[in-house]
Amino acid sequence: MAPEKTQSALDPAVLDRLSNLALVARTVVEGFMAGQHRSARLGSSVEFAQHREYVPGDELKRVDWKVFARSDRLVVKQYVEETNLVCHLLLDASESMAYGSLAWTKLDYARWAVAAIAHLVIQQRDTAGLVVFDEGFRAKVPPGNGAGQRAAILDTLTKTEAKGPTKIGSTIDWMAPKLRSRGIVCIFSDFFDEPELITAGLRRLVHAGHEPILFQVLDPEELEFDFKTLLKLDGLEGSGIQRIDPRALRAAYLEEMEKHRRELMRQASLLRIDFVSLTTNVGLEAALSTYLAHRTARARGGRRV
Repeated sequence: MAPEKTQSALDPAVLDRLSNLALVARTVVEGFMAGQHRSARLGSSVEFAQHREYVPGDELKRVDWKVFARSDRLVVKQYVEETNLVCHLLLDASESMAYGSLAWTKLDYARWAVAAIAHLVIQQRDTAGLVVFDEGFRAKVPPGNGAGQRAAILDTLTKTEAKGPTKIGSTIDWMAPKLRSRGIVCIFSDFFDEPELITAGLRRLVHAGHEPILFQVLDPEELEFDFKTLLKLDGLEGSGIQRIDPRALRAAYLEEMEKHRRELMRQASLLRIDFVSLTTNVGLEAALSTYLAHRTARARGGRRV
């Protein structure tokens, strides 16, 4: 039975038929987080550093009204301890991400999510960078901001194809010292690798001062395994092709899948890392806005952003 698809007036799958990731990103982002983001390292120092242009959502008490009176320009004061958010976006483009029981694959869905977050970060004048990987580094857009940076990220995402084996844990471990600007590291993957290897890479990111966030992207059939006829399955990351009766192993498969996800979530919790489940039949706007609203509420409550 085909999985039921959650429909949305802003369904990115429909928009992406126009091959316009910029349109997808804007449509997903606009409205649900406007003006809510604040850098995790926002300072309260009294040492003035510089002015920057006012953007909707800035606190009015930080507007320099003297400058406004002289020049009719709205600017806010920044202090020595303030810093822009740096968001490193890591996208798994290995061959397992090519699976999709719907009209789009896991990689398509992950690309939309990465594009949306990049748009959000850059729209709020923060910094975003992109790394595409499989079993190693494949493509990179160094951290930056502005319209040119957004275009470079979207162009790289558009050209990205799912291929090759993956070694998520060792790849993250290798990348950790190469992400020079400390910040948030959003990792989009199905995380089909040994949890202990993934955890080792995540631990290195945390020790380097980053805040990783895991976005696990799965197709609904990978969670339900509700196939009725014989399947020809390619083993995990190219380990061989087998013909099987899915009914004979459904229970064992679901048990192993749940065990794997629970262990990832447990390790993430121990490292105080957010673990976000994304299923490709759920509207992307709803999935991301729920998580980002949770982060916003947590930040306003004085907890770690």
